[in-house]
Formats: sequence, structure tokens, C-alpha cells
Amino acid sequence: MLNENFKVTGQVTIQKNGEVVRDIPNTIVTAGKNNIAALISGAGSVMTHMAVGTGTNAVAAGDTTLQTETDRNALSTSGGTPSTNTVVHTAVWNAGDGTGSLTEAGLFSASSSGTMMARTVFSAVNKGASDVLTITWTVTIS
Repeated sequence: MLNENFKVTGQVTIQKNGEVVRDIPNTIVTAGKNNIAALISGAGSVMTHMAVGTGTNAVAAGDTTLQTETDRNALSTSGGTPSTNTVVHTAVWNAGDGTGSLTEAGLFSASSSGTMMARTVFSAVNKGASDVLTITWTVTIS
């Protein structure tokens, strides 16, 4: 009998002004896993936005929103960029956008509300008004 396992994981890289300041794993939440299953049947929603916030609660599988979302931006490529068993999602917060002491991020299917696929919490990244923040979210299927 063939026994196949399907695992979805993610890795988040945060760059401030072109320098990597965080490289952290994340949690694919239950709603995200359900959406992936729906996408296989043609019924799910692709990820189109990334959000940042100031929440510090630990990530839980049942999370459907950020704890304290402060800003949400469109992905550089709606739906992400697929490669060998990965999809890479990137969003940029330019100077003056999304400033503050950021401690959480999430990957979403809409400009507001929508399905959250993944969430991560990290030690504070202080984004000043003149800083540019780039978040790259790599989802791997193995």
C-alpha cells in the first residue's frame, strides 16, 4: 500500500532597506490548509495581500486574522510566483507606509478580511518613515 504524506510549510524573510533583519518560520493556519484543499478543486482563493501588525500573541492553528493589524499591501504578484514545490509571495512597504514597531505578519486572499493562509510573530522590526520593508513569504509543499 502506498502511503503519501502532504506537508505545507512556510518561511518568512524580512528585509529593511535591503538588509535581512528576520528569517523565521511561520504557521500555515487551519483556514489556510482548508483553502489549499479548495484550490485543488478549483474553489479556493489565491493569496493577494500581506499584512503587518503589532500583535504579540503566539500563533495558533485556529487564527483567522492578525491580532493587531496595522497595514495591508497587495502582493507584488497576485497569487505568488510558483517554482519547484514552492510559491513565493512578496510585498513591499515603501517609505511612509506601515511604519511602527512591527511584530506580526500574515498572508491573505483579499485587501480586507479574506482568508488568512499563514501567520508569524517575531521580535520587533522598527520601521521608520524613511525605511523600505520587503517581506518574502515562501510556502513549500513537500
